Amino acid sequence: MEIHVEELFFWDPILLAGTPFEINRVVLLMFLASIVCVAFFLIGARNQSAVPRGIGLMAQEAYFFVRNNIAIDVIGREGIGYAPYLAALFYFIFFSNLLEIVPGINFPVTSRMAIPAALAALTYVIFIVVGVRAHGLGYFKDVLFPPGVPKLVYILLTPIELFSTFVIRPLTLAIRLLANMMAGHVLLTIFFLFTQAFIIDNVATMFSEGISIGALLGIPLGIVTFLVACLLIIFELLVISIQAYIFTMLTAFYIAESLHGAHEEDDDHTQGHEEEGGPEPIGETEGVKQAA
Repeated sequence: MEIHVEELFFWDPILLAGTPFEINRVVLLMFLASIVCVAFFLIGARNQSAVPRGIGLMAQEAYFFVRNNIAIDVIGREGIGYAPYLAALFYFIFFSNLLEIVPGINFPVTSRMAIPAALAALTYVIFIVVGVRAHGLGYFKDVLFPPGVPKLVYILLTPIELFSTFVIRPLTLAIRLLANMMAGHVLLTIFFLFTQAFIIDNVATMFSEGISIGALLGIPLGIVTFLVACLLIIFELLVISIQAYIFTMLTAFYIAESLHGAHEEDDDHTQGHEEEGGPEPIGETEGVKQAA
């Protein structure tokens, strides 16, 4: 049994071949994940009632989760304005990753570098624009030359800040998501291919050529590889959620750092929250509380 890794990630074009707008299976799956994400919230918004049920309740709770636990907790009160972007980011990544364990699809579009790179680039632009709007061009000065540091230290510190903030951040955002989803996809593919070879191919051989010792020994191994693949699916469901959460959480952290300054004193930040009483979580509607 030969496994060609490139066949797991590259497909022939379906439409517009040879153009910059070429459409293949990955692009179609990206469209599918986008449609599912938009439809989930549109249907949920249309099903609003005094006591939301079904998809309406799920969509409302899904949005509140990102707004309360990521946007407000990380950014503060200003995070409410960034909650729509963070929610869209979280659930697009989640639904894109979820395609990995959907029977008949079994491919996460985030295992192709273009999509994580595009999402990381969007976050990169947003946190720089937020920093410039909040602090003007002094944002770059504050990042590269943090106050309260001896001038000689800038010789070492400034290049580190430059690369860590404006080069490493988008790279790590994209590569972390890509590597985790690619690894999971390859693992699941390998174990399901082993299952096919040990069970389906051996059973077909037994019907066509008769029973053999190799076939009898292969079937139990196929059952083991199938059970391992099922366990990996459960594990990948956890990875799918964690990767969406990490990407969104880091995006919120970068936005918060751009808004409040990259080198604020922790004591000042804590004192500010104590004076304000901390950001109050945006609670559910009365209907949600009744439904709960």
